Amino acid sequence: MSDSIESGVPQRRSLYPPIEPYNNGILKVSDTHTLYWEQSGNPDGHPVVFLHGGPGGGTSPNNRRFFDPEFYRIVLFDQRGAGKSTPHACLEENTTWDLVNDIEKLREHLKIPEWQVFGGSWGSTLALTYSQFHPDKVTGLVLRGIFLIRKKEIDWFYEGGAAAIYPDAWEEFRDLIPENERGSLVDAYHKRLNSDDLETQYAAARAWTKWEMMTAHLLPNDGNIQKAEDDKFSLAFARIENHYFVNKAFFTSDSHLLDNIDKIRHIKTTIVQGRYDVVCPMMSAWDLHKAWPEADLKIVGDAGHSANEPGIAAELVVANEKMKAFVG
Repeated sequence: MSDSIESGVPQRRSLYPPIEPYNNGILKVSDTHTLYWEQSGNPDGHPVVFLHGGPGGGTSPNNRRFFDPEFYRIVLFDQRGAGKSTPHACLEENTTWDLVNDIEKLREHLKIPEWQVFGGSWGSTLALTYSQFHPDKVTGLVLRGIFLIRKKEIDWFYEGGAAAIYPDAWEEFRDLIPENERGSLVDAYHKRLNSDDLETQYAAARAWTKWEMMTAHLLPNDGNIQKAEDDKFSLAFARIENHYFVNKAFFTSDSHLLDNIDKIRHIKTTIVQGRYDVVCPMMSAWDLHKAWPEADLKIVGDAGHSANEPGIAAELVVANEKMKAFVG
């Protein structure tokens, strides 16, 4: 059984220096959708695929920096409707199962036999789902900010739980919705994010995105919060997230991911979790740890949700360093 260890603040690893992709492209995955993908690092290195959050968040150049570029062949891609993938913010043919199939299509397109999978927040949800369907293609897992997409997690963040910690930010999020529609804010936002009026969509998207960005760090991060003002980013982020949450990630059971842990129990895995994560509270990482004690759980004692917080970033880099011995 692997122990859960809470890390403090002494000497922390930094992210690797910025790098540029050595190639990139567009992969058509359906009659509707195309995906942007890129590769960086060592073309002959061990492949690792980065699964971004949201869903709808897209990738960024900083995502390449969690991995040793001399050891890893680093694959990033934007999921359906996100980032540079097209059509932008599209909800058609956009389900968890579509994304799982896309990961396989990309692996095959890049002629990669198997790869390490890395994902945080929604990326952890997708990483677990993909691995449970294709365990033979996964050499190792590094997960962060565990999100099992259960009703109690959605209710915690969008129906008043996190409001106890961020009442100021919560009121701004809540007050976009009239009092008579506040029985389910997720449903009320769904109506507006899918309105025929584009400005109604944008207003809802900005409010939805700002709520998450204001709560994603232990200490406020102005750069992150300002993302909400980028209408292109926030529309994809909010519409796609909300679409998945309304549809319960298209799972048939609230406990789908925990129920299928036996399929991946043998895979070397590290879970990194911020103690004060408000977006994906530690109860989910703990539930996963209890169901899967073989996985290493690293609790960062001075961090919230974001992968860019110093303690989280450091543990992710260390996890990838340790993974080299198992996947190389």
